[in-house]
Amino acid sequence: MQVKAGMVKPSCLVKPVSVTRIAGRYLAHQEGLPKLPVPPLQQTCERYLAALTPIVDPEELNHTRKLLEEFQKPGGVGERLQKGLEQRGKKMENWLSDWWLQTAYLDYRMPVVVHSSPGVVLPRMEFSDRQGQMRYAAKLIAGVLDFKSMIDNETLPVEYLGGKPLCMNQYYQVLSSCRIPGTKRDTVVNYTLDKRPPTHITVVHNFQFFVLDVYNSDGTPLTVDQIYIQLEKIWNSSLQTNKEPIGILTSNHRNSWGKAYDNLIKDKTNQESVRAIQKSIFTVCLDAPMPHASDDMYRTRAGVQMLHGGGSRWNSGNRWFDKTLQFIIGEDGTCGLIYEHAPAEGPPIVSLIDHVVEYMKKSEMVRTPMVPLRMPQKLHFNITPEIKMDIEEAKQNMNIMVHDLDMKVSVFSHFGKDFPKSQKMSPDAFIQMALQLAYYRIHKRCCPTYESASLRMFRLGRTDTIRSMSIDSDKFVKAMDDPAKHNIEKVALLDKAVKAHRAYADMAIRGQAIDRHLLGLKLQAIEDLAALPEIFMDTSYAVALHFNLSTSQVPAKTNCVMCFGPVVSDGYGVCYNPMDTHINFAVSAFNSCQDTNAARLAQALEDALLDIKTLLEQTPKAKL
Repeated sequence: MQVKAGMVKPSCLVKPVSVTRIAGRYLAHQEGLPKLPVPPLQQTCERYLAALTPIVDPEELNHTRKLLEEFQKPGGVGERLQKGLEQRGKKMENWLSDWWLQTAYLDYRMPVVVHSSPGVVLPRMEFSDRQGQMRYAAKLIAGVLDFKSMIDNETLPVEYLGGKPLCMNQYYQVLSSCRIPGTKRDTVVNYTLDKRPPTHITVVHNFQFFVLDVYNSDGTPLTVDQIYIQLEKIWNSSLQTNKEPIGILTSNHRNSWGKAYDNLIKDKTNQESVRAIQKSIFTVCLDAPMPHASDDMYRTRAGVQMLHGGGSRWNSGNRWFDKTLQFIIGEDGTCGLIYEHAPAEGPPIVSLIDHVVEYMKKSEMVRTPMVPLRMPQKLHFNITPEIKMDIEEAKQNMNIMVHDLDMKVSVFSHFGKDFPKSQKMSPDAFIQMALQLAYYRIHKRCCPTYESASLRMFRLGRTDTIRSMSIDSDKFVKAMDDPAKHNIEKVALLDKAVKAHRAYADMAIRGQAIDRHLLGLKLQAIEDLAALPEIFMDTSYAVALHFNLSTSQVPAKTNCVMCFGPVVSDGYGVCYNPMDTHINFAVSAFNSCQDTNAARLAQALEDALLDIKTLLEQTPKAKL
């Protein structure tokens, strides 16, 4: 992923703070990875038609079939664009990654809050006071620095998927990086490659930002004990709760924030403060306690706290939403994080979390020699009447978003990965079929479904789409509640749908799915300044891209769950972490849509999972 257009070669090495690097290990690994292929044109056109079959009516499908035939004619438009893509593939490290970063993230003008940035809820902590909060924060910071040392030394273990090594580039993008707003498009900056890489984090408490140096002058990280002492100093010098929540500006619509940003940094003090936040390794948000929630609502309340902070009255101003990585630690034991999505997907973030959680289990507060440490520096902002108005506007818009987000975080406790595995079924495909069934039971129709698939087998790979709703899933969900169908037939259809999902997923991770290829062909046409081919102006294309279900499996060793908002106004966001004996789910929808309801889908999903299990248990094995 290009960090800032034309600025940094993404495969450059990361400069460590104090350690000597194993020369070029990361670079050698990256160069050994294959390039992302451009799939054959005919294959994509055929698979696109198959994906459309269950979602558009026959007449529309016929029209699209004709357009695709025209598009694929020898010497025609499709062939020309395909050649253009193949040339781009030869020239670049990855033909897609820059385009994807721009179109999916940096050109997208909706707020990053709810619409783009995922949150992660960590297991609830036992503490309920500031000492507990700061002890936890100190250990967490030390854990992240421990992970950072592996990135800096290039000793991070290479990950594998299906025996193939994965691109590790995203790990080099999440620390010391930040999104910068623009009035038309944003950029991402990464400071790891500076001559003097950042050695500080930012801590925000009661809407006030501080710079905390986390390394000694000899390059060694501060101990947990030292970090705790520094956090205590920060806490004691930010007790006022009447400060302007400058951070809430980052939650606004990107064009509005871009304009406000230009205005904000005209002032030299403000510019220096903003730069210190952007350059920091990561941010730690010490949150005020949220209103009490009952035990069954606790996880949901924690989910919204991670996604948006609860509104301007609560913790929404205690953030800098453009920062790639923000860890959130509430005084009431609610912990988690939110990350800005442009530089990375969920898995590297979760891998960092797993490392930090393990580190915190064994890290004890070691008394350290009392070297007097510098007072953490408070960042000052000069608030003009115009900036005050921008803050008020951002607060109002944030509160509208908070009221509109409908969220349900739940634990499905009846079984986990164990049951589908006992049935020789892929747990992910099993969950996706249950989700298809749940949606169909509520809405009486099937819908385009997005599940992210990793392209990290390829150099600088990001994601493609697994289209979970297929001809086979459609047949299964319609048969499931049909009294005229026998169980044996239902099981056979389920088995076929699960296998079809598995096959699509395998195809996607090998770079042979359709969505990014179609996007590439469209962007190639735009780049060639050619007329946009008719297939992209066709109703079917708009229908295919209207993902009422936007889903992601983000497995973790830690008992956590990721959450994100829907991608369309009448849709759902569904994220899940399948553990061995239970599954963590986060379901989101918008209150402004009458037809969707997060709690109802979460309940329908639980029922669907149990009904499918019952179906499999009641059907004799031998007949399968």
